[in-house]
Amino acid sequence: MLNIGWISTGRGEGSRGLLQFVQDRILRDELNARIEFVFSNRALGEAEGSDQFFQMVRDYGLPLVTLSSAQFRRDHTGRWSALRETYDAAVMGLLDNYAPHICVLAGYMLIVGGTMCRRYPLLNLHPALPDGPIGTWQDVIWRLIDQRAQRTGAMTHLATEAVDRGPVVTHCTAPIVGYGFDHEWRSLNGQDLAELKTSRGEDLPLFQLIRQAEYRREPHLLLETLRAISDSKLIIRGSNVFDAAGQLLTDSMPTGLCLDTEIDRAISETGIA
Repeated sequence: MLNIGWISTGRGEGSRGLLQFVQDRILRDELNARIEFVFSNRALGEAEGSDQFFQMVRDYGLPLVTLSSAQFRRDHTGRWSALRETYDAAVMGLLDNYAPHICVLAGYMLIVGGTMCRRYPLLNLHPALPDGPIGTWQDVIWRLIDQRAQRTGAMTHLATEAVDRGPVVTHCTAPIVGYGFDHEWRSLNGQDLAELKTSRGEDLPLFQLIRQAEYRREPHLLLETLRAISDSKLIIRGSNVFDAAGQLLTDSMPTGLCLDTEIDRAISETGIA
């Protein structure tokens, strides 16, 4: 059985949705795994979103560990870049009794320092293809629009000190041209993107369509990645990822294992994300 550590700020609907998506499938015996703990860098009472997340964790009966990074900053002097390793050390101390095989960064709003990256295999979900833009999901979408990209997707990778650029584990793709998209692409002709970002922002229909294409696949990508690890189709040792034959994935598949087939099947079977 795969032991999973779940690390999340838990600030919004997306964080709750990912946890619910995976935990419900564990409870239905669709994934041979258990979530050993849930950690958040917020404390109870700090924000409504994270409080709702904590209630979900409690409702599932999962162990919850918290250490407020905001309070930690108030209690310590110095820049956060200098305090980050100290904070991570305190987090690792709280998690010392757990032995996860893999930890999932699911909406964790802090950059993890090198020591914690080396202690745990940290699986990060990034809303772009392996050769795509880095940054927040909003940054990614604006870059895709600016580049007139024809496809997007998402990937999982091991978190390292190089933000959003650790070894790729898996990815999936999604077209952003064709039915539903072409009209919105044409509507941009002759318009200034910088002005659209200011005047329309995330309400821009094309922005919303691209986000939906990514968002629909992200929970499935995370689930199928955990399934591949649980079934030993992917083997993680330290900061390296190997395929079932024991070959280093960065050599055999530098963009990670493509899970389009599994994800398309799952979406078609359920009819919903």
